[in-house]
Amino acid sequence: MSPKKVLTVAGSDCSGGAGIQADLKTFQERDVYGMVAVTCLVAMVPENWHHIVTPVDTDMIEKQFKAVANGIGVEAVKTGMLPTVEIIKLAGELLAAAKIPKVVIDPVMVCKGAGQPLFPENTKAMIDYLLPLADVVTPNTFEAEQLAGMDEFKSEDDLLTAAKKIHALGAKNVVIKAARIFDNKTVDLFYDGKDASWLRGDKVNTTWTHGAGCSFSACITAELAKGKSAAEAVAMAREFVRCGLEHSFPLNQFVGPIYHKALAKFNPVVAEK
Repeated sequence: MSPKKVLTVAGSDCSGGAGIQADLKTFQERDVYGMVAVTCLVAMVPENWHHIVTPVDTDMIEKQFKAVANGIGVEAVKTGMLPTVEIIKLAGELLAAAKIPKVVIDPVMVCKGAGQPLFPENTKAMIDYLLPLADVVTPNTFEAEQLAGMDEFKSEDDLLTAAKKIHALGAKNVVIKAARIFDNKTVDLFYDGKDASWLRGDKVNTTWTHGAGCSFSACITAELAKGKSAAEAVAMAREFVRCGLEHSFPLNQFVGPIYHKALAKFNPVVAEK
């Protein structure tokens, strides 16, 4: 039987750790067939790892998207880095017209190593054009703060308030990745508009986390394509990334990716209500 087909609309990371490269590695490990519409090219200055981002022409993005969505067909799609308001708007219009069964929005606002938001003016465009289409949206804490219009999170109550605000913007399911605001634990909040579920665990002792967010949303996309529920897909993605973090390694003094590798058994954490 042919594998399910999925699409990532995202940027290219020449180091191979994030972006479409991480998405395709995740798709392969989760047994779906991945395809791409590249939105931007990202290179790094070797001396300091400063990021250089070059957007792809919108006409070419549209041609890539239609070649896959119209010419082949997919069960699920995810977005990653969409570097301009124009590209965000185009992605929203293409997704709305294509009516792909499952849509995952990873609202990428910062490259690891860049330090500052790449394009902070994009937040409103994401809210206007992407969130209403999302079956699942996967912000980290910084992205959730921007989407919800809130100050820096300090507690789980803040996470829940933000999740409710983001859900009200149109996303069917919201998962906020909150490891960075807690010292010794990871906390992911899954909110479906009615119930809040908490997935907690111990942190993996590594600083090499490049591509974790891309891989998380890509795994959700793969699992949705295979028929899993949003809650099941999030639990699987959390475990997939945890295993990748356990096998992460340095590429150089600046960056190290999670390692996408086949694992014999997954034991997704059961969320607590």
